[in-house]
Amino acid sequence: MRFAGKTAIVTGGASGIGAAFVRRFVAEGGAVMIAELDVERASEFVSELGDRAAYELVDVADADAFAPLAETTAARFGGIDILFNNAGIGNYGLTPDLDIDQWRRCIAVNLDAVFYACRAVIPHLKARGGGAIVNTASASGLAADYGFTAYNAAKAGVINYTRCLAIDHARDNIRANSICPGPVDTPLLTAGVDAIEGLRSEWERIVPSGRFARPEEIAAVALFLASEDASGVTGAAVPVDGGLTSHTGQPDLRDVMAAAQA
Repeated sequence: MRFAGKTAIVTGGASGIGAAFVRRFVAEGGAVMIAELDVERASEFVSELGDRAAYELVDVADADAFAPLAETTAARFGGIDILFNNAGIGNYGLTPDLDIDQWRRCIAVNLDAVFYACRAVIPHLKARGGGAIVNTASASGLAADYGFTAYNAAKAGVINYTRCLAIDHARDNIRANSICPGPVDTPLLTAGVDAIEGLRSEWERIVPSGRFARPEEIAAVALFLASEDASGVTGAAVPVDGGLTSHTGQPDLRDVMAAAQA
C-alpha cells in the first residue's frame, strides 16, 4: 500500500502502459485521474477500478486542457501528488517527405503535452509539499531510428526537459524522471507491427532479451519512480528496453562464427 493517500494524474491511462500503471497504483492504495481521448474505454476501465478512479476527456495536445483537469482532480481527491505523462503517438517519415502537420502533431502529443501538464500540475504538487513526475520517453530518445524523425526528436526532448524539471524543482521536493521503453506489447504498437510481415521477428532479433516487453514491466519501473522507494532518484532517464540501448548495433560474432562453422 505504498500509494495510500496519494493521488495521480495519468495521461493515456486506459490502455497499454498507462492502464498497467493505473491498475497497480489503485491496488496499492492510490487514487487516480485518467486523462483520455477514448472515453468509452476509459469509462469501462474506471468502472472496474472503483471509486478511487475517475477519468476526464482530454486532448493532451490542447494547452488549455490541463488547468481544468488539475483543478477537477484536486477537488475530487483532495490534491495531486504524482503526474505520469504517458500519452503518446508514433510517427514515421523522412524529413523531406514528412508533412508539417504530421510533425507538429507528433511534437504536440509527445513533447508539448508534457510541458502543458507539468505547467498546470506543479503548483498542486508544491501545495502538497512535493511530489513526483514520471514522463514516458523512449529508447528512441536515447539514440536514432531510421525514419522516425519527429518521434525521435520529441522523445529526446522529453528526456532533457525532464532533467530541467528535476533541477529546477528539486528545492520544491519534486522529483522528475523519465522512462525509456523499447518495443512493448501495447495495442498501439502491435497493431502496426503485426501488419508488416516479418517486422516483429526482426525487432525481436535485435533486442538482446529477444522479445517485446509487457506493459506491466514498464509500469513497474514507472511506479517505482513515482514512489518514495525512489526518493533519491531525480533527473534520470531509465532504459526499460531489454538491453536494446546497451547494444552498439554491431554483428553478434557468435552467430556469425556458428554460421561459418556450419
